[in-house]
Amino acid sequence: MAIKDKMDLSLGIAIGSSLQIALFVAPVLVFTSWFLGHPMDLEFTIPEVAAVIIAVFIVAEISKDGRTNWLEGVQLLSVYLILAILFYFLPGGH
Repeated sequence: MAIKDKMDLSLGIAIGSSLQIALFVAPVLVFTSWFLGHPMDLEFTIPEVAAVIIAVFIVAEISKDGRTNWLEGVQLLSVYLILAILFYFLPGGH
């Protein structure tokens, strides 16, 4: 949809899929982990909360004007790459 210059629809798809993960998939995984005998909780560490806050802030800044370009997309990908590297090297992450 972004290629067809329908930015509002593409943002709606991206935000909607994030909400689906947060509101449906995460709780289902918690309940499934209990049934499989490896309990998982929804207790988040400070770096995880900071990553979510940073991601929300950056997406809000990118999308507030309703337009985007390839450079903003590359910037978003680089932020996600930095966060992935951060979480890979955090203690207890592997």
